[in-house]
Amino acid sequence: QVQLVESGGGLVQPGGSLRLSCAASGSIFSISTMGWYRQAPGKQRELVATITSGGSTNYADSVKGRFTISRDNAKNTLYLQMNNLKPEDTAVYYCNLKSPFGRHYWGQGTQVTVSS
Repeated sequence: QVQLVESGGGLVQPGGSLRLSCAASGSIFSISTMGWYRQAPGKQRELVATITSGGSTNYADSVKGRFTISRDNAKNTLYLQMNNLKPEDTAVYYCNLKSPFGRHYWGQGTQVTVSS
């Protein structure tokens, strides 16, 4: 059974930084593609970034150059370093695990609010 627990969200001023973490239980973390998604009020959930088991990354155009996704397989943990945050980055951020069998698992989400 896979469980994902996000942490690191909060309130930050525009231009500030936050680092999100996602701790995963189970034994398939290292062989799974991991991702961060976000959902703003009144909007659909959207992809932020993904990282494969081999370390290849993909980013939404809106966060390229500002956000960095990384993983530590020894700790079963996924990270999202967010720099130069903007008010439009305000959303609930969700951790996602896509297993080699194609099954998706989601965390409960962590709120990020960018406001002065």
